[in-house]
Amino acid sequence: MNEIDADNTAVEEKNNSNAKNDLPSDNTDNEELIQEEIDKDDSYYYGLFEALLFLSNDPVPISFFSKNFQMETEDAKIILDSIIDEYEERAGGIILKEFSEGYQFITREVFAEDIRRALFFEKKEGLTRGMLETLSIIAYKQPVILAEIEKLRGVSSRMMLAKLMKRNLVKPVGRKELPGRPLLYGTTDEFLKHFGLKTLTDLPTLSEIEELYFED
Repeated sequence: MNEIDADNTAVEEKNNSNAKNDLPSDNTDNEELIQEEIDKDDSYYYGLFEALLFLSNDPVPISFFSKNFQMETEDAKIILDSIIDEYEERAGGIILKEFSEGYQFITREVFAEDIRRALFFEKKEGLTRGMLETLSIIAYKQPVILAEIEKLRGVSSRMMLAKLMKRNLVKPVGRKELPGRPLLYGTTDEFLKHFGLKTLTDLPTLSEIEELYFED
């Protein structure tokens, strides 16, 4: 090999070496990804979940958090429960509530009347005694047909049932295998939300209701 060829070879090797140094190594990328995950601790996800809940107009299911942020459902629930606890302890104007459809920020009930008056919100019409009686029977006996409701109440309940359906508190859930196959009725997610319940198991037992009635 002559002197010119040797020089060219040396230059080429130097260029190749520099080019390799300029390329990002896989190890560096992996280290950066690992560090990024380390930085995203519970406090990061606490803030992220809080922001997402704040922006949502509807309850956000726990599956949304576990699916979008690749975490176990139990881990997502721990973070959500910590948000619930903190807002409850600070006794501010809003709290995080868990409903059957998911989690949602709501205002504290104690401020409801002043908020309604200041923002000119119309007050929702309350439930009548007949509607409450009908709703209670459906809640505790569901699925139940109209004839069974009327037997327990001792009066016609078709109008009460229609009003409850208009409020989206009850709905048809099937048909009973009887002559004419009458509709069966049950409560809705709106029913749970209306009464601040997570599931139907949160309803007071009949014995608890009797105790309250006896105390009154």
